[in-house]
Amino acid sequence: MADEKEKKEKVLHARIPESLDEEIREHAAQLGLSVSNLVRNVLQNAVGLVDEIIADTAGVARSATGGKVAPQPKSANSASAQAGAPGRVLGWQEAILNMNAVCDRCNTVLEKGSRGAIAIVEGAGPRPMRCLGCIEEKSDGNDET
Repeated sequence: MADEKEKKEKVLHARIPESLDEEIREHAAQLGLSVSNLVRNVLQNAVGLVDEIIADTAGVARSATGGKVAPQPKSANSASAQAGAPGRVLGWQEAILNMNAVCDRCNTVLEKGSRGAIAIVEGAGPRPMRCLGCIEEKSDGNDET
């Protein structure tokens, strides 16, 4: 029965910039794959990675708050994940990550074992993660965190 579902492939249409289209086509050619196969592989891997990142980020938040943050289900969307308003950021603590996370400013994936920074916040609430590049950038005065 599962084989029948796999055989009934669906077509996905997406609007992308011309520059991304060119990049995908060039990359597919370099790998000797069709664009369709490359995109399919990327999407399959991305879905699994996003699930891992969401689970790992929730774990980072629980660790940083002493277990006071409720675990988020893997299917949580970003609106529900950000339901608790963060307190004011007092500073940033650099850390070697023990799990995957996502920079809350530029959305860069911070892989386990890499360096990142976790917010030290006033009060309870989520503690955002940042890549070191975003921490080092000078604030233009509009970025409160």
